[in-house]
Amino acid sequence: MIAIKHKETGEQLLSVDAPSLEGQVFTGAQLGGANLSGLKMKGVDFRNSNLQDADLFNAQLENANFQSAVLNHASLERANLKGANLTDCVAHNARLCEVVAPGANFRYAKMGGSDFSGANLTGCDLSMIDLRGGNLNDANLTKADLRGANLSGVNLNGANLTGANLTNANLCDAKMSRTKLDGAIGTQGQRLVPGGGFKKKSKRAWWQFWEQ
Repeated sequence: MIAIKHKETGEQLLSVDAPSLEGQVFTGAQLGGANLSGLKMKGVDFRNSNLQDADLFNAQLENANFQSAVLNHASLERANLKGANLTDCVAHNARLCEVVAPGANFRYAKMGGSDFSGANLTGCDLSMIDLRGGNLNDANLTKADLRGANLSGVNLNGANLTGANLTNANLCDAKMSRTKLDGAIGTQGQRLVPGGGFKKKSKRAWWQFWEQ
């Protein structure tokens, strides 16, 4: 039996009659403020769950499903989110510093003010994400898909955007000191090339990018 408790009050929020939380299904669960720090939860299903202000520090969440979950003010610092699904999640002002999330899906996520400093987001789908005022300082976004992303006011200082796709992304007032953009596709669909300048803009529609 595993008891999931509130991180401050110690109140039991949920009990699980299983030896592990890996692969467990918690769709629609009310786990606001839950203490899930350091737990092994590979493949767990948190779709439509309330995890606001929850502590998931250093949690093992490979291939976890957070689709449409609420994670406002949650801590996922140093968590392993490799291959996780965060499509349509709402996670304003969440802390994801040094999160390891290669290949994760953040499509359409609403994450204004969230902190991804030092995060590994290589190959992530961040298309249409709303990260206004967030922090991607020193984050690794190599080959990330950022098409249509709202990155206005975002701190991209020191971020690695090598090979990333920024077509139609909003970079208004973004901070981009030391940002690496080698081989990236700019906001107008033009690929940056070594030494500056652009390749000729492709006539292929943006949604056919992966067929190139």
